[in-house]
Amino acid sequence: MGHPRSESMPSLGELSSGLQENEARLRQVFANCSDVIFRKLCSQAEEAQAETLLIYLDGLTNTAELEQVILKPLVYEMERSNRQGQTYVQEAIRTGQLAAAHITVNSDLNEIVEGILTGKAALMTQGEAIAILADFNDFPKRSVEEPALEASIRGPREGFTEVLRTNTSLIRRKLATPLLKMESIRLGSISSTGIVIVYLEGTASSSLVEEVRSRLKRVQVKSVLDSSYLEEYLEDQKYSPFPQIQNTERPDTVAASLLEGKVAIIVNGSPNVLLAPMTFWNGFQAAEDHYEKFWYVSAVRLIRFILFMMSLLLPSFYVALTTYHPQMIPVALMMSISSAREGVPFPTVVETLMMEIMFEGLREAGLRLPRAIGSAVSIVGALVIGEAAVQAGFISAPIVIIVASTGIASFSIPRYSMSLPFRLLRFPLLVLSGTFGFFGIGAGVIAILIHLCTLESFKVPYFTPFAPLHLKQLKDTIIRAPKERQES
Repeated sequence: MGHPRSESMPSLGELSSGLQENEARLRQVFANCSDVIFRKLCSQAEEAQAETLLIYLDGLTNTAELEQVILKPLVYEMERSNRQGQTYVQEAIRTGQLAAAHITVNSDLNEIVEGILTGKAALMTQGEAIAILADFNDFPKRSVEEPALEASIRGPREGFTEVLRTNTSLIRRKLATPLLKMESIRLGSISSTGIVIVYLEGTASSSLVEEVRSRLKRVQVKSVLDSSYLEEYLEDQKYSPFPQIQNTERPDTVAASLLEGKVAIIVNGSPNVLLAPMTFWNGFQAAEDHYEKFWYVSAVRLIRFILFMMSLLLPSFYVALTTYHPQMIPVALMMSISSAREGVPFPTVVETLMMEIMFEGLREAGLRLPRAIGSAVSIVGALVIGEAAVQAGFISAPIVIIVASTGIASFSIPRYSMSLPFRLLRFPLLVLSGTFGFFGIGAGVIAILIHLCTLESFKVPYFTPFAPLHLKQLKDTIIRAPKERQES
């Protein structure tokens, strides 16, 4: 949601040459912030009393490194300045005794406050209208681990973390070229979250890069705590159930996408990197598809596509067949279904809807419960409830098979964000099939195809390369051609 301009931090102006005035202004800004440390160091020189103020954020700053790099050399230089009457801070910098890796000089109070809040130490001295910002950023962080949702049998085992520079370094390791560009911006009037736009110069089109820049600049929010906060602001059609921006936890997926001309968006504090543009077929491609032989990958992708069609249409197809078109079912199978449904008090569409809702409830319960018991509860719950419902005569046994097969098929979609729209669209298709039979299913499928063909992601047709048709790009969609054919 948007916010008025006045909600952002007002301009604090420039530093003055008076240290006490600067300290008072900063103490006012950081009022009631117990983790902001003000450390004042005084020099008892006979010529003039010089003072230095050190400000840092406890918990985000490496205090041990701060002591070794700043405090000890500073105290030594102060003692030397007492004897020689020198300006000790400037002399320490000139002689290289403040050996921090990143040192900047700034006089803007807003930028100084922002630097302190991101783990930098601010050093100010009496008579100087500048502050020295030294980067000692250090905070508890998660190590690089294998992605939880995108684990692969073959390929790299490293995944993104919540630290922005760790994530950029993981990409830089894979694409060690000066053509890899990383542009930094900040979003969020309160959170001031670091965002990095990543692309390969000469590979990504300049119009796409400019489109990503302009959309990010238009985002007006108070905070960006995760990359998912940006997705709705960046999508072309916000009311579409289909994801228009791909997200991934894998650096190799990002590197491969950058080589294809896409743009990555990295958000500080999020282990998921956004990739734009996204097409419909990206949602069915797994990480290991480029690490196995092409014929095996092509066969698996065809199976995924069949299972995706099952996850969307199988319950509706069953309801339409048994309710409106029983003549299309072999006699022996129809007799078996009829005997199983004998005594069931609900129409087929109602019991299918009931079981689908129950299955989705069990799936959500398995996700929300502790990991140690979540999977056990979902599996045992499905078995117990399904068996008890069949024994009690509330539902028929074929419905349990249909719903279970549909659920298993939906798990075959590699991208979790792509499986969500089909889980939702399954319900309106069920209602259409229970009302109009195959005509309802046909109308629903046509409406979905029309939507997919008109949908765009960053001005790229969502259903490309099939609509519009691009023959050269068909080498890596439903099937994957050999790598030498893809390069040609």
